[in-house]
Amino acid sequence: MEKIGVLTSGGDAPGMNAAIRAAVRRCIYLNKKAVGIYYGFKGLIENNFKELKIGDVGDVLQRGGTVLSTARCDKFKSEEGQKTALYNLNEANIDGLIVIGGDGSFRGAKKLGELGFPVVGVPGTIDNDIPNTELTIGFDTAVNTVIETIDKIRDTATSHERIFIIEVMGRDSGNIALWAGTAGGAESILIPEQEYDIDVVINKILKGINRGKKHSIIVAAEGVGPASKLSNTIKEKAGLENRVSVLGHVQRGGSPTARDRILGSCMGAKAVDQLVNNTAGVAIVKNNGKITTANLDEVIFGKKAFSKELLVLNNSLSI
Repeated sequence: MEKIGVLTSGGDAPGMNAAIRAAVRRCIYLNKKAVGIYYGFKGLIENNFKELKIGDVGDVLQRGGTVLSTARCDKFKSEEGQKTALYNLNEANIDGLIVIGGDGSFRGAKKLGELGFPVVGVPGTIDNDIPNTELTIGFDTAVNTVIETIDKIRDTATSHERIFIIEVMGRDSGNIALWAGTAGGAESILIPEQEYDIDVVINKILKGINRGKKHSIIVAAEGVGPASKLSNTIKEKAGLENRVSVLGHVQRGGSPTARDRILGSCMGAKAVDQLVNNTAGVAIVKNNGKITTANLDEVIFGKKAFSKELLVLNNSLSI
């Protein structure tokens, strides 16, 4: 294992650059070569490779996004595309590959593994929806971004005595909504993993109004449906005026928190160590406070449970 490639795939996440930096510098520290693959799996097919030196990953630790760029690549989903990627890797004398990304990225990594190429996955996604790991790179930063926005919207909500519905990212996973909503003191948190009763949401708002509360904040993951529809339902059923704020891609960007920088650094270095020690077909995970590994199949085909305890806690505190 003398030359190791690294790529980022899927949606970008703050802290990916920390993982890239750690992987490159760990390689150099161990007297190995590091190769950056630009634009994810698309770069594998298009042979977009560059050997990276220490200076190439200098001053990136604090930057959001990914310096290797990322792109979707439908061609890689085909057998022909996968074989082209494998051919290019072999022609470049790359011995192993680190794939930083989410569920789809890990599925791509598994395809290369099935063709006999050593691959290690690093979970980088703001949704924190990868099974068998407590945290994914980017989640902490995204949650803090949402919390900051909730705090600012609450000022306006109080001033105008209004109800605000804040829609956050999370088509299949409500972790951002759940964590940020709890930390931001939301009156109601709506996530795709748990059915909700709109009458309960409305009654909680009315109960607050009756005791003199001047505002209400509802945090909804995009997977529960458009916030605009929820807004109309509340207005039609209870006659309550409200405003909608869809946060969108602002949640992906920004300088990573210390937690994401450290997590990315630890996972990037650990990925190199696994390849150097001839341990492939795994994902780097964090469990019980320790950076360790899990089989790729476990993180691809497993399902991450949301924290019911956190949802119950918020319901009891937002009375």
